[in-house]
Amino acid sequence: MNAAPDRPSVLIVDDVPANIRVIVEYLRDGHDLHVATSGADALDLAARLGPDIILLDVVMPDMDGYAVCRRLKADPGTRGIPVIFVTACHAPEDEARGLSLGAVDYIVKPVSRAVVRARVKNHLELRAARESLARQNEALKEAVVLREDVDKIMRHDLKAPLTAIIGLPPLIVEEGGLSDGQAMLLKLIEENGFKMLSMINLSLDLFKMERGTYQLRAEPVDAAAVIRRLFVELGTLAGYKKITFALRLDGHDDDGAAAVTVWAERLLFYTMLANCLKNAVEASPEARSVTVEVRPGDPALVVITNEGVVPPEIRSRFFTKYATAGKTGGTGLGAYSTRLIAENHGGFARMETSDETGVTSITLALPQPEAGRADT
Repeated sequence: MNAAPDRPSVLIVDDVPANIRVIVEYLRDGHDLHVATSGADALDLAARLGPDIILLDVVMPDMDGYAVCRRLKADPGTRGIPVIFVTACHAPEDEARGLSLGAVDYIVKPVSRAVVRARVKNHLELRAARESLARQNEALKEAVVLREDVDKIMRHDLKAPLTAIIGLPPLIVEEGGLSDGQAMLLKLIEENGFKMLSMINLSLDLFKMERGTYQLRAEPVDAAAVIRRLFVELGTLAGYKKITFALRLDGHDDDGAAAVTVWAERLLFYTMLANCLKNAVEASPEARSVTVEVRPGDPALVVITNEGVVPPEIRSRFFTKYATAGKTGGTGLGAYSTRLIAENHGGFARMETSDETGVTSITLALPQPEAGRADT
């Protein structure tokens, strides 16, 4: 009964030597066998040897099999070992009791070679599969931690050179001797550098939002001014498709000067609306209109409407991570981050699309604290 490489170990527990000899004969080929004739010996061997499986009798003089199983499952060092009861107790309530204590199977005596070998084989394979899955889960957890660490390092390391890039254009402009066109290009470099820096910061913020650790920094924000700015920034993209923008504030057409204040974190609010507007423009047919309506109140609502329907295959998972369809190069993160931002404000993001009207609307709801209620 010496151990052999890659041979599963089996602990056979029975107070009757003849019963042990029968099972030993059945399992001799391909297994490393150990025997115990009492419950106390079984617990000792299980703790010392850590067998791959235990075949356990129920009726024994010093400690019955149920008590042995209960103690095996209570010990962190042995609770993972599969236990198969092998017993003459054949009543349904006996089997139910054994399984309720944590045993994986129940074989009634007299046993047959085929049944014993098949049951042992099956449960050894199940245990091996569980252990393999556990190792894979641990490897995945380590990979996730590594990826998160790398992401954090990249965000940190990208900030240093980007800060230098942002700082150079003003210095060059101060030296003078530039044409208006050159000064404009430098200003464009500076503005886009700030956008990149905001994106890096936002990526870390989204990481925290996913884990529920983000601390919101809300303040009064002029929603109308943010939307007008986005209309300008997305003007080139909209122009390619001959799409026009329209803004309504509290039920009235925008006059270009009115303000609508909402309580939100400025950068997150801007990013949320930028995602929705860009998606609306990309999804809209040519020569149509994209409308944004701001409705003050508690919650404050921002509704973005475009002509064009959401593909049926992603409607139910529109706001889930990586959901995208029909867009070359689409990441499926825009709508997902929009939902995260809205929810971190205590609100929600809702999508409605209609095949009948051919219209899609995104509603963003942001609760407003008493001191920061939206007004016009």
